[in-house]
Amino acid sequence: MTDPEDREQQADMTRRLLYHLNAPVAEYCRLRGVLPAPGAVRVAIRAGDDEHRRDFLYEIPHDTVSPYHVPGLLRTVLTGPQLYSSSDVSEVMGMTLIRLRPEEITPDPEPEQGRALTAVHALAAPGDDEDPFLIGFLMHGDGLLRLYVRRPDRPGILGADIRLTATPATALLASLPSLVGEEQYRRPAPDDPHCDLLVDLTNW
Repeated sequence: MTDPEDREQQADMTRRLLYHLNAPVAEYCRLRGVLPAPGAVRVAIRAGDDEHRRDFLYEIPHDTVSPYHVPGLLRTVLTGPQLYSSSDVSEVMGMTLIRLRPEEITPDPEPEQGRALTAVHALAAPGDDEDPFLIGFLMHGDGLLRLYVRRPDRPGILGADIRLTATPATALLASLPSLVGEEQYRRPAPDDPHCDLLVDLTNW
């Protein structure tokens, strides 16, 4: 039914949407599932309150949008009026299927909580329980995230401040284990009893 590239995209999409099992995608809109389809992924959404609800299945082609932008794409579709041609609407498994054209939709920016979740997930690698790098986090200030980390070669806890930008700071997150060891970014942490030093990476 699907080729290896499709399966890889669908797995990535599933991981990115898991958060919305607990948090609404948009007001009164809950994630119900992520379904594989050839060349696309289908996202099942229940819209409305308990008395007036409908189930929708939004089909998103793989080659038009990255998995990172899918939640924003869905927020745009779910929070504003949209027009669809009859060829883009059908029914599958009792749900209204809507085939989206992502190139015609401007995704809503990721909320701060979603950006923080992306950063924390990237650093909280499974299998690191015996010698974890990330041991805590705090959202604070204007779009700032403090990551509490420890290095196996040094005692103590470091608080690393990063800025939650609109796009994922993948290069920063990948470099974080080495950046926290650089003296130029370190400063005392007199107001935070949860770490021994602060590492300021807000302008990195």
